[in-house]
Amino acid sequence: MLLSNLFLPLTKDLPTDAKIKSHQLMLRTGMIKQSAAGIYSWLPLGFKIMKKIESIVREEQNKIGAQEMLMPTIQSADIWKESGRYNDYGEEMLRIKDRQGREMLYGPTNEELITEIFRSSIKSYKSLPQLLYHIQWKFRDEIRPRFGIMRCREFYMKDAYSFDIDDEKAKHSYNKMFYAYLKTFNRLELQAIPMAADTGPIGGDLSHEFIILAETGESNIFTDKNIFDIKLNSYNFSKDSLEKMRSDFSSFYSATDEKFNKDEFEKKIKKENQIKAKGIEVGHIFYFGEKYSKPLNCLVDHPEGKKVAVKMGSYGIGVSRLIGAIIEAKFIDDVMKWPRSVSPFDLVIIPSINKNNDENSKKALKIYQELKENKIDVLLDDVNENISAKFKKHDLLGIPYQIIIGSKSEDDKFEFKEVGKIATMLSLKEIKQKLKK
Repeated sequence: MLLSNLFLPLTKDLPTDAKIKSHQLMLRTGMIKQSAAGIYSWLPLGFKIMKKIESIVREEQNKIGAQEMLMPTIQSADIWKESGRYNDYGEEMLRIKDRQGREMLYGPTNEELITEIFRSSIKSYKSLPQLLYHIQWKFRDEIRPRFGIMRCREFYMKDAYSFDIDDEKAKHSYNKMFYAYLKTFNRLELQAIPMAADTGPIGGDLSHEFIILAETGESNIFTDKNIFDIKLNSYNFSKDSLEKMRSDFSSFYSATDEKFNKDEFEKKIKKENQIKAKGIEVGHIFYFGEKYSKPLNCLVDHPEGKKVAVKMGSYGIGVSRLIGAIIEAKFIDDVMKWPRSVSPFDLVIIPSINKNNDENSKKALKIYQELKENKIDVLLDDVNENISAKFKKHDLLGIPYQIIIGSKSEDDKFEFKEVGKIATMLSLKEIKQKLKK
């Protein structure tokens, strides 16, 4: 794409409430625009990144056999009353009435709705297990939305739900999702630590939240640095292997404030291996057994001839929130670098444009066209401004690779720079080979 054609409303002045880097950067680069408190429009640059993250999340869900569906944003209050959560959920739930006076709500989560769908569709254990997921907008009426998309009211989220005949099989579904989450975060170049967590309003007795290290995180975390040495590729999808994986992660002390025990932390971890840091939650999984299936009468025929309540779990990843989390984890010294897997473009061409000599512009356009023919998603900065201003702008945008066409360019060699590193002189053929790695 030509930069002159890209809808990119860059700004210099920031609202006073933009306190953290991700909020500041997303506003400055025109990724989002606030519509109301805690509600944002997603502009082309931000939306493109979010869709790439969504694609990775979807691929890893599909790999473990989860099936995608789509549930509505607006739900009937009736099923929430049936589960007992309608009055208990609190003021974060946005309650509304339609023109017939029927009580409705903007879904903050989907346990009730998915259970209602399942109970009306599946009657026998022979149809189990089932893993269903959707990626949809949600709304929680935060009392004090802040930090941009990190704690907003409307957000884009993947949530999945598992249905099994007994606890043992349900734990296997839980472990598959545990594995899928770690694979997802690895592809986003995030080191996520799974930590035992409280179940909160979702309920149940088994829960893990996935935390990444970031100075602006709202959680204090305490863990052993050796937890990062666990290699996911040493496990497979078998029941025993996945159980071992979760056991291996659980063998290292990891806790947030709510579960932190100072004596246990200091006893279990050598001082040189202790990590005390801030972290951001990027995913949360729950196993809650019959918490929803019993009150909602979600039963299936058991092999022994009786009817039993199915065992359920739920699994959430904040797709839109991950954009802010990646920025907070990757932003260094006012320079942003997107992971290649989610960068809005693979590469940007930055020509030094002189109004008395357009040779650089011609070279840039030729390279741009050749890269496009090779299915490389490239941005050409064809805007007439000085090279210093261009560099500052692209440090903000964070596209990981740059071709710089200026005085150092010679014949078929150009400056090729990976953001944060020293530029090298490469031919276009060498650049294409490097991008294919």
